[in-house]
Amino acid sequence: MGQEIADCRFKHYDFHRFRKMLSEELEILRQWFHDERFSARELTAGLELEAWIVDATGHPLPWNDRIIELAEPDTVVPELSKFNVEFNVDPRPLADRGLSELAAELESGWHQLDTAANQLGASITSIGVLPSITDSMLSLANMSNLHRYRALNEQVLRLRQGNPIRLDIAGPESLLLEHRDVMLESAATSFQLHLQVPLRDSVRYYNAAIIASAPLVAIAANSPFLFGHRLWEETRIPLFEQAVDAGRSPLPRVTFGSGYASNSLFEIFSENDSAYPILLPLTLEDSSARLVHLRLHNGTIWRWNRPLIGFDEDGTPHLRVEQRVMAAGPTVQDMTANMALYYGLVENLAHAPLPPESRLPFAAARDNFYAAARDGLECRVKWLQDGARPLGELLLTELLPRATAGL
Repeated sequence: MGQEIADCRFKHYDFHRFRKMLSEELEILRQWFHDERFSARELTAGLELEAWIVDATGHPLPWNDRIIELAEPDTVVPELSKFNVEFNVDPRPLADRGLSELAAELESGWHQLDTAANQLGASITSIGVLPSITDSMLSLANMSNLHRYRALNEQVLRLRQGNPIRLDIAGPESLLLEHRDVMLESAATSFQLHLQVPLRDSVRYYNAAIIASAPLVAIAANSPFLFGHRLWEETRIPLFEQAVDAGRSPLPRVTFGSGYASNSLFEIFSENDSAYPILLPLTLEDSSARLVHLRLHNGTIWRWNRPLIGFDEDGTPHLRVEQRVMAAGPTVQDMTANMALYYGLVENLAHAPLPPESRLPFAAARDNFYAAARDGLECRVKWLQDGARPLGELLLTELLPRATAGL
């Protein structure tokens, strides 16, 4: 979803051609898994941070194009709304000082971005949902001026047969409304962590990320308010799931997933092909050996933990797990701590002698995730074979020590 496109109008032939290329690339990927073609490089990590542009009173400003002109063009890109930008930190090996280097780069990038905003009398802030955003602000007039976002909006509404997007979230208060475009999605901003993993351990890391999702979403929760209503501790979760409800799919487009990986991450890419209609049938000219259609299709399915295909500098394909559950912000220090928790906990779980996915059913991991998003650290979760426990207690007594050991 990162590349710009020439047009946002598609014909029946575009879908037919894209489906053909997607099928061909899926077979290439199947062979890569069979032949164990993937990079064996050591664990490598990177990150993406979505941020808000605000004025002195904390209200959003639709100035992302102006900010990007003043910032580093290679690391800052526009998001769906003009109120948001995304800052990227290049991947690096996690061994030795990798985590410290990521944190330093995040701090430096944040400072550069905020300095650019300050030149315009604005500032940068990070939070899962900005409390001052209103429904009326999330209009097409405030959509970033890129064809790919117009295309996304048109195709989501096509799959919904023109029906408005319905938001229905119940917490301490309730919110029920209808919206005529996908701009609701832009009210949710996240701190996304990438982990490049070797093929032999990829299933264990992917499943570990799923299991770690509940404590991660709870400890990073900072978004209880949307449009003046107090809803979930991390309202960004139901907001994003409902804001990109494309309809007509056997599975939700934004999802916790349908299960753990069993034998190979290929299972998830195969599910993409069988369960999700094509959303953006772009004409892409790159070689099928780069799997451009398959990767684009995967980019229009927003699993909270999403496997990705990428390439090393020498062209060797690699596997990454993208973690999307944590809210952006509120400070660089908070995000650094959350990042350390994620990488340490996932490393520990992925190398536990007895795979934790054999001790915690997927349905329990999913229930834990939504309970944690709804009630935060106060919720009770099931943990391995120990029964239900308060999540805050579990973090202190077991998960933080596990994360420390993993680091």
